[in-house]
Amino acid sequence: MATITRKIMPEFAKEKEIFFEHLRRAGFKKTTQRELILEVFLKTEGHLSAEDLYNIVKVEDPTVGFTTVYRTLKLLAECGLAREERLSDTHTRYEHLYNHQHHDHLICTECGRLIEFYSEEIENRQDEIAAQHDFQPTRHSLRIWGVCSDCQARSRVARR
Repeated sequence: MATITRKIMPEFAKEKEIFFEHLRRAGFKKTTQRELILEVFLKTEGHLSAEDLYNIVKVEDPTVGFTTVYRTLKLLAECGLAREERLSDTHTRYEHLYNHQHHDHLICTECGRLIEFYSEEIENRQDEIAAQHDFQPTRHSLRIWGVCSDCQARSRVARR
């Protein structure tokens, strides 16, 4: 589950500017509920489903509906503040995109644990492969599915 950081960081002003400008261009109104959802998303690190974010937001404002959270997440992805990731067949999750370093994911098929990692060697090799094919990548995502060390240990204990 994602953790929420209680301290508002100064760089959130830029994210708010980006989001509110996107709303204006798309013909949507700036509402207090959208602003709350944005702030909670920005304060929360991790990979959030719409339901995860909704559960956090409704603690602060019980009148916010799930649909509003879902649609706001879509708007955050449209304007480049969030990345929508399908990390399994059943769950779409959102993570920070703007001003966050690229990373890839290891995904446990047993417990759903997500491990973020960055490998300069992998990044360089991907660039080399793209260049060999005269291909200009615009984005990429590497996901490796398997079984985490905790689930492997539980499996070993269960077999005894």
